[in-house]
Formats: sequence, structure tokens, C-alpha cells
Amino acid sequence: MVAFYADENVTDELVQALRGYGHDVLTSFDDGRANQGIDDPDVLARATQLGRVVVTNDRWDYHRLHEQGTPHDGIVTYTDDSDYPALAARIDAAVAPHLSLTGLLLKVIRPSRPQKP
Repeated sequence: MVAFYADENVTDELVQALRGYGHDVLTSFDDGRANQGIDDPDVLARATQLGRVVVTNDRWDYHRLHEQGTPHDGIVTYTDDSDYPALAARIDAAVAPHLSLTGLLLKVIRPSRPQKP
């Protein structure tokens, strides 16, 4: 299972769903760092200091940090989806094949909804 660091954009419903898959999820709130306007590079550095993978829907900033070569223990970004159990299942499936996420960026995307005829 993965040790995640959930930034303050991650809902409690998703945190609980990920914990249901056995993942160890530390939230920025639990870490005493919520609602302080902490910049994303500092959040990533904190997660790395703790040996945790950042999970966030703040995709563009974290993709940029990864592309700049910022060292990290892993980043998982996702597109918004209010079906938190399904989103947690997609995140779990994305991380499952990896023995380590160090230096990896995984993008979890909500599937397209079928078009009505």
C-alpha cells in the first residue's frame, strides 16, 4: 500500500475511500499545514521529507514541478470526480503495479461519460 500525502484540495470522502483500500493517507490538515496558503513546492517538499506520495487534483502545478525535475517520492494527480469510491479505485489501480513511485507522476483521469442519443 502507498503512504500518501493529501494536499488541502483533497476531500475527506476521497481520503476515507483511499484508506478503505488500505492506503496510509496523511492529510495536510492532520499535518497541521491546512488553510495556510502553503505553496505547492513546499507541500511537495514536505511530502518528500516524510517519504510520502502527493495526491492532488491541483494537476497543472504538480505536473510543472515534476517536469522541472523537482525531486519527489511520487505524485498522483486526478481529475475531479464526485464518485469518490470510483475515483479511489482508479487511484488504487494506478499505483498498484509500482513497487516504488519515487520520481513518478501518475495521472488518473475520470472516464468520459457516455453521450446520450
